[in-house]
Amino acid sequence: MMKISVWDGGLSDSYLRQVTQLGADCIDFGNCNSFPGVKEQGYPDLDKLLKIKKRIRSWGLDMNRVTLPNITEKFMKDTPDGEKELENTCNALKVFGEAGIPIARQRFAGDTFGYLMKRYRSVHRGGYTSRGETHAKDAPETPTYEELEQWWKRFCDVYSALVPIAEEYDVKLAIHPSDTPNPDTPLGALGFHRVIDAFPSRNVGYLYCIGTRAEAGGTPLVLDEINNYGRKGRIFLIHFRNVRGSLATAGAFEEILLDDGDMNMFRILLELQKVGYTGCLNPDHIPSLEGNVGLAYSVGYIKALLAALASLP
Repeated sequence: MMKISVWDGGLSDSYLRQVTQLGADCIDFGNCNSFPGVKEQGYPDLDKLLKIKKRIRSWGLDMNRVTLPNITEKFMKDTPDGEKELENTCNALKVFGEAGIPIARQRFAGDTFGYLMKRYRSVHRGGYTSRGETHAKDAPETPTYEELEQWWKRFCDVYSALVPIAEEYDVKLAIHPSDTPNPDTPLGALGFHRVIDAFPSRNVGYLYCIGTRAEAGGTPLVLDEINNYGRKGRIFLIHFRNVRGSLATAGAFEEILLDDGDMNMFRILLELQKVGYTGCLNPDHIPSLEGNVGLAYSVGYIKALLAALASLP
């Protein structure tokens, strides 16, 4: 059965009580600096990490996904001090492995071309707001083929070091697609698939973001990719969100509440069930609602969808 994960909102009793009351199952950590030790030594302190894990468990929750120290332009552009970043992220993965964390994400500088887009606040029913993006005018040129291949080489250098550690500790390495998914982004549709071609380990797969991939091509693309990656057992975590429009159809998109966008989210769940997905659904990029009730709305909506799914013959 699929579960629900929510973002790390701090370790206060108030937040942990709230998400427990809502019925969430797990916590996802999207910030590489979420754990003591990262800022001081470049990777988490194991003892303090275990204390955080124990505190979360005391509320009946699990730690689901963590984020490794960022790989910045220092490493991606092969500067002299860049190799320290690779050393730190390898050490971090070992610590997370020793702590029994199931999923880790590595971020890479240069996987998106933010200068191609103009971001704005879109307004929807009752005045709730969310992120919108449209193509910017007179944007600079994107990287050349040779530059993209150099990026890919450095990506492979990192994964070549991380994958053996992930296998040793049985941690799943989950890569997120390029967001915004402009053509030629290194982790767009073609580059995304390239990851499991280059690293066929069962510990290598995807943090599959439904919203990001819908921004590229809507429901048909999302259903095709879930079928493709899901039947191969390579979807480790789902970012569960809806959008209006896509770069392919409108040259723009807007993030939206789960029931208010172009996709039928129950249809998405049916496809995930069909491919045997049993991981977490994370209500990512929740729009701003009056009274700060977006998280409660999103978790409740997903729980209702899961209940409907469970009732099917």
